[in-house]
Amino acid sequence: MPTPNTPSPTGPNTPRPAGSTTRRRFLQTLGATGTAGAIALPTIVPAHVLGRPGAAAAAVPPSEQINLGVIGLGPRGTYDLRAMLPLPQVRCVAVAEVQAKRREAARALLNAHPGQGRCEFIRDFRTLLDRREIDAVLIATGDRWHARAAILAAEAGKDVYCEKPCGITMALCEEIATVFQRTGRVFQAGTQRRSVPNFQQAVQLAQTGRLGKLEALYASVYIPTLDNAWLPGQPTPAENEVDWNLWLGPAAWRPYNEQYVNGGWRGYFDFDSGARLLDWGAHTGDLCQWANQADETVPTRYEPQADRIVCHYENGVQLIFDFIADPFGDRGPKWISRLGTCPVRFVGSEGSVETGDSGETVVSSDALRAQLSPTAQRVQGLDVTAHAEDFFQAVKTRQATAANPAVMRNSHVTCHAAAIAWMLQRPLQLAPTTFQFVGDDEANRLRSRAERQWA
Repeated sequence: MPTPNTPSPTGPNTPRPAGSTTRRRFLQTLGATGTAGAIALPTIVPAHVLGRPGAAAAAVPPSEQINLGVIGLGPRGTYDLRAMLPLPQVRCVAVAEVQAKRREAARALLNAHPGQGRCEFIRDFRTLLDRREIDAVLIATGDRWHARAAILAAEAGKDVYCEKPCGITMALCEEIATVFQRTGRVFQAGTQRRSVPNFQQAVQLAQTGRLGKLEALYASVYIPTLDNAWLPGQPTPAENEVDWNLWLGPAAWRPYNEQYVNGGWRGYFDFDSGARLLDWGAHTGDLCQWANQADETVPTRYEPQADRIVCHYENGVQLIFDFIADPFGDRGPKWISRLGTCPVRFVGSEGSVETGDSGETVVSSDALRAQLSPTAQRVQGLDVTAHAEDFFQAVKTRQATAANPAVMRNSHVTCHAAAIAWMLQRPLQLAPTTFQFVGDDEANRLRSRAERQWA
């Protein structure tokens, strides 16, 4: 294991050795061969998917173990940690959570995994970051904390798996990428669908020319909302019960209300990202970026319409953020409801593919259907196991993750730019190298927010 507080000389941004296979090279090779039949999948298939005994039974030498700290353990963090605890190389040694009831829930979760060993449960995550033996952290707070906690963790010498949206503003997404490049720490955005087989397969169909010339990429999102209201104030609990100051962190101050700390913060502008467009868009827009081989750039023009935001790439492809009125119910004629949450659709001159969290993939022709791999439908889109394995493998090898800082920055910036165009209700032009809006001071002011002095 690399020393936690010393950046590795071969960090996650170091070029891969000659002869190694990157995801892009794999896809290019596949497209060049024109091989008929099912498309192979460049993914780690978890043991539980194949029906083999859980990998947790394997013995891992202490020198190979990764000491994990957790920052924030609500419903999403619990879901992530449940996927990480069975991995043989992972040992959770500390959980930081501002709510006492969630610290106790974390204790119960860890007690159910006795092989994990001793774990400390603390209120202030800064204490966790001070522990030199911690190699990596899972950040699963609310949106307001993701970026600042990730940056503080990188500065403390920790590798980071960060839930999305990773930055509540465009500027914070840029800052994350800059800090992780400078520190050499490993970063994985929690956009786990990059590691799920049916989404990978749909991307391959788009990238290898099997859909013909790409024309449009559809990313499903909630109908955006913008709510600046405050819930009525309630008596602030004792700090050890709920540390309200630390819960707020860099977000604007407002009086305590228990609805916020129970998950009711979503939808309020001060706590949420991009008018809620990033709730799904951080996933679906990211997959569209990948399908267009646009991980290194962003769309340059954003046009809000009544039921969508149309984004234009310089290569002529359109990315369409399509508003879904009932994200968890009937999708109407625009989307195939049975495909589940976070559906995406890629359309080319010779065919189309649509897929979602159910794992099923629907294509436009028998010829395309013959190329689908049945194993790609065995993992649902919510499963984080392979994405977590990708992260912990990168912690050991110091190679880039599937959702590394630059990938996250560009896909998140795309979503934020679309959200700003929607908020202002006018087309916007974005410079793809500086991420500045061209000739629009009001839009550029929305690239960042003032942060509260919370310490």
